[in-house]
This record gives sequence, structure tokens and C-alpha cells, in this order.
Amino acid sequence: MIDKEEQFSTPLFDAMISLAESKKVSFHTPGHKSGKGISMRFRKFVGPKIFSIDLTTLDEVDSLQNPTGVIKEAQELAAKAYGADRSFFLVNGTSGGNHAMILATVKPREKVFVARNLHRSVLAGLIMSGAEPIFIDPEVDDRLKVVLNISFKSVKKAIDGNPQSRALFITSPNYYGICADLKKIISYAHSKGIVVLIDEAHGPHLRFHPDLPISALEAGTDLCVQSTHKIIGGMTQASMLHARHGRVDMDTLADTLRFIQTTSPSYILMASLDLARMQMATEGEKLLGKVIRLAEEARERINKVEGIYSFGRDEIKSLGMGDMDVTKITVRVSDLGMTGYEVSQLLNREYDIQVEMADPFNILVIVSIGDRKEDLNRLTEALRDISIKSKSPQVAGSRLKDKKLLTLTLNQVQGELRTPNLVLTPREAFLSPQRSVPLKEASGKISSEIVTVYPPGIPILVPGEVIKEERMDYIEKMVSLGAIVDGLEEGNSRIRIVNRE
Repeated sequence: MIDKEEQFSTPLFDAMISLAESKKVSFHTPGHKSGKGISMRFRKFVGPKIFSIDLTTLDEVDSLQNPTGVIKEAQELAAKAYGADRSFFLVNGTSGGNHAMILATVKPREKVFVARNLHRSVLAGLIMSGAEPIFIDPEVDDRLKVVLNISFKSVKKAIDGNPQSRALFITSPNYYGICADLKKIISYAHSKGIVVLIDEAHGPHLRFHPDLPISALEAGTDLCVQSTHKIIGGMTQASMLHARHGRVDMDTLADTLRFIQTTSPSYILMASLDLARMQMATEGEKLLGKVIRLAEEARERINKVEGIYSFGRDEIKSLGMGDMDVTKITVRVSDLGMTGYEVSQLLNREYDIQVEMADPFNILVIVSIGDRKEDLNRLTEALRDISIKSKSPQVAGSRLKDKKLLTLTLNQVQGELRTPNLVLTPREAFLSPQRSVPLKEASGKISSEIVTVYPPGIPILVPGEVIKEERMDYIEKMVSLGAIVDGLEEGNSRIRIVNRE
């Protein structure tokens, strides 16, 4: 049980306000000196107060590198709120947390199971650690046109076939809010002596409402990292890493974080973590209850619009997944003859609505504590208008009816999720001599680059992978459909490969 009385405390934020109000003369960084040296345009737009709490490491506000005061207190409150043994503030987003989880638990050449729907930051952690990934493919559903998550069956098969592996890295929930069966997977992994790491970037709110999926810590994970900024009240880049004693050496984890986090962290970001934790711990159930109602009502209205569809929780569970976060609304729009990218652009350009993500078939909407009913009404009305316009002769004859899209299957579109053919570890490939070649000449070569469609940032190519011609075709197809591809050069026409000449 969460002690709400205790959780109202915000030790870091209070110390920052107290220091700002003391109006001490500053002969230390940052150089703007509480905003007095800031550009007037900046100061005029955001106001003066924010700069008074843009602080550096001082006795009154503690040090993230070696917390002994108010940051330590704030992190201890976070651990109690989330049910962790220790919690750590992160100022480089969940990406930094993913790096730390890997570096603290696996050594060079040790094998680690990695769900193939990983974020690119996980690959960066593998490159830094020198660990050898064993990829586990997620399930896909061609009817829903969505990648699900990994199944217990696929995890068990991987573990049974590689008993020497040290760790298991899972992404849950994924970008679409779809959760793996964490309790079953974690229990089996632990029975085989495997440490479990979970990228729970999209789940910092799960702990605080009974109608949401079970959180990673409640399911028994050893480590998890959450993007407090993605769903609840943290500012962009503000995340937390939560840990349980037993299979993880806490001193090693703390040392790892000292190595990879800046020595000049943003106190504004850390204050937002302190306050976001307080908000969720004291009134999260009420706030999230409203979010859940808004999302489910919107999903019901969206499913009355001809030509579009949003799947629900029961449907995802029936496909063998652990659960689904209903505050994520995935809207399939491809039956209108449009890509998700096109609908996303239409919503932005013509209706002043910005969605979280698009893929070839869907758009994704995140409903959070900052949304209002009128916002979701505006979205559903815009989708209804787009549905009506899609039937007009002008639109029907345009590129929105691209036959290439209509003949694609999910397996073709989600080609990035097929297990790569690794001949080098990601670290070996990344550190090898490299050269740039045209995409058309890359087939058969070894990738030295992480190539992703972003968002969601799932790698199409992994360093150390032999590049297959289908991957090149896939990349070209994604570019033609309007996807943003990261990791290529010169207008998506060239790629870096391992130079073996």
C-alpha cells in the first residue's frame, strides 16, 4: 500500500524553491545567473521564474552523482510509490536507463535474450557492453495490421535452447500499449537463473490504477525503466529506473549510472520527476480513471466511423497477449486507402491535430492526464470527415489509393521484425572499419549502422547483420510511403557497412 500522507512530500522541489527565494549571490554555473543573462526573447516568452530553479550541484539541492540529501529522499519516495527497492532519476530519458540496465548486468560476449521489437537504445547498450543478443520475434496479426508482443511460448523456446544466457530484455507495453504476459515470462526466466530487464517506457502510470495492466515491478522484474515524460507529468527527457534486490548488484548499477549520466543534470527535469511521482501517488487513481473513461469512449465513437477501426483489450487478450493499456488508441486507417503517415499529415495540416505516431496502416493516439473530452471529440470528428472525403473521386484517384499499400501484408511491412542474420556482435560491427555504399549495392554486405523507422524506433537493420535484398526493398518502400528512416545517409540513398576490403 502507498502511504499517501508521506507521498505528498516533494523534498527536491521544495529545496529548489527555497534556494531560489533566498536570492543568494551566485558565482557558479549556470552562466545566466538565475536568468539575468538570458536572452530577453526567451525570458519574455517563458517568464523569469523557471531560470531561478535552473541550478547546479549545490549543498542545498544535493548531487545526482552521489545523492545524500534531498535527491536521495526524492528517489526513496519514488521507490516506495512504485514498489521498488531502489529508484534512480534519469535525465537522459529511458534511453539512458536501457544503457544502464544492460551495462550493469551483462559482460562482453555474454548472451542476452532481446525481444526483436526493441528500441534502438537497447542496441546502443549492446554495442557498449559487447554482449551477444539472441533475438526473440514478437507475434504479429495481419488482420489487425499490428505487431503484438513476444509470447511466453517463444520466450520459453529461446531460454530452453540457450540455457547459458544471462539476461532477458523485454519491451512491455510496446508502442501500441500491448503487453507481454510478464508474470508468466518473468517467473520462468527466474526459474532458469535469468535476470529480467524491462523497457517499460510506456508504462509509468500502470502502477496507479487497478484497471490498467500489471506493472513490471508488480510482475516481479529485476530492473525496469520508465519514461515519466511520455505518459504522466515529467518533462521531456525525465525518466526513472527501478530496481529490486537479489539478482542485480545495486552498487554496480549505481556506479554505471554515474558513468553514463551527466555531471550537470537538469534540476528542472529532476523536479518534474519529484512532482510527477507525488501526483501519481496521491491522486493517480482518480486522474487515470478519467483518462481510461475518455479513451474507451473515444474508441467506441471511432469504431462507428466507416473505414477505420481501433482494437480493444479483450481482442488483444484473445490473441494470447498478457494485456493492453487502453489509454493507447491505435486507429487502422488503411481501409480508407490511405497510409497512417498520410492520415497523420492530414490531421496535422488540415485539422490542427498531432498524433503520437503513424505506421503504414495505423495512427496512434496517446490519451493522458492532460487531455480533455473536447480534444477527443475533435479527433473523432476529424477522422469522420477524413473518412467521408476518402470516398470522393478526387481522393480516390490520388496517391492515397496507392495500390502498393493495398497489396502489402503485415509481414512485408514489418520486415524489420524478422530475426537478423548476425555474423558479428553489434559492438564488433560498430567498431570495425566502415565505408558508405549506395543502398542498391548493400545486399550481402554487413551493416555497421542501426537503421530504424522512427517512431517507434524499432531497428530495421542491426550492426553485425548480413543485409538481405528484402531489407533494402523494405526501406525503399517505407521511404516511398512517407516514413522517417533514421540511420541512412544522403537522403536515404546510402548506408554504412563493415569494410572487409
